[in-house]
Amino acid sequence: MSFSFQTEVVEEGKARFAVPKLETYMKSQKEYVPSGAPVFYNPIMELNRDIAILALQAYQKKLGRKIRVCEPLTGCGVRGIRLAAEVDGIKKIVVNDISREAAKLARFNVEQNNMTKRISVVNEDANLLLNRYAAPHKRFDYIDVDPFGSPVVYIDSAVRALHDGGLLALTATDMAPLCGVYPKACVRKYGGRPLRTEYCHELAVRLLAGSLATIAARHEMGIKVLFSHSTNHYIRLYASVHYGAKQADISIQKMGHILHCFTCFHRETSEGIFSHLKQECPECDAQLKTAGPLWLGELFDEDFCSLMEKDVERRHLKQEKRIVKLLSLAKNEAKAPITYFVVDKFCDKLNLPTPSTIKVMEELRNMGFQAVLTHFNSKGIRTDASANVVKEIITRVLNN
Repeated sequence: MSFSFQTEVVEEGKARFAVPKLETYMKSQKEYVPSGAPVFYNPIMELNRDIAILALQAYQKKLGRKIRVCEPLTGCGVRGIRLAAEVDGIKKIVVNDISREAAKLARFNVEQNNMTKRISVVNEDANLLLNRYAAPHKRFDYIDVDPFGSPVVYIDSAVRALHDGGLLALTATDMAPLCGVYPKACVRKYGGRPLRTEYCHELAVRLLAGSLATIAARHEMGIKVLFSHSTNHYIRLYASVHYGAKQADISIQKMGHILHCFTCFHRETSEGIFSHLKQECPECDAQLKTAGPLWLGELFDEDFCSLMEKDVERRHLKQEKRIVKLLSLAKNEAKAPITYFVVDKFCDKLNLPTPSTIKVMEELRNMGFQAVLTHFNSKGIRTDASANVVKEIITRVLNN
């Protein structure tokens, strides 16, 4: 099969596939620009695809039956091919791309990997495809929405195309709006206000989850977040969708706001979309800034993380150590307080040298507080201690 662009063969996981010749779209010697290629393929997202395999296998094991999968934005087809090759218990996969060149390349790659009986390749608009599968007996068990930018425009169609209890995976790469650089864009897209805080990546995940919960509720569906992570230039969310007005109401009750003081680093949550919000910081009387409405529920399910963790060893993934560390941190974060303190941020404010994050965490535990590390930031600590207590402990650790 011939293409209007040069190709090269790449191997990833158990897949071997053709992609646009990478060196043609290099911005510099080390920077590949996937958006400039005629068919989208991003080698940096291999970790994303590795984790998707672990998450889908964990979900399939929980269901205990064969599943149907959809990837509405497939690009060269690598994700769908890897899911078919590496996840047990998949009955059928539908992959799609609106680009004719992408669909052609994806079809070629499916054929080269001997997957034509298990993977169907479609060439149409992603929302149109998903809407075709909204009828009760056509729906999917798993839908993976991995766009270049925001996934929000696909959520409405995606939740309607999922079975009751189905799993939805969302990737967002538009971190500037989500992290508060362009707050108006975030409000437009996600329906919540961001903040440029040291824990903005957690806020980004919560804004995405909040948008999902709100959209699902319109269809009388609730959500349960099973896993999430912030890596490199993107955030990723895995949530199951559950039918029923009661489920939707439960999800909406987990929405609210996070109030933050940029003067003393105090932060607190306010449950409810329409709750009365404090204006002044209770610690220093400075004006509080607000993020939200957003998701205040859990971002990780401990049992789901454990299932993923157990599956890592047998797979020999290229970034196994990084994945193991991520899953271990996420599991520990599952029951930890919302948001985290970043040790460096306090030290910059107080004009102090930066102590060991581990020592600060241990001292918090010695004082009876809950304290765990977070995958969102290597210097971050989730704790139920106040900002003032964290400041005191940092000073104490430095003086010892």
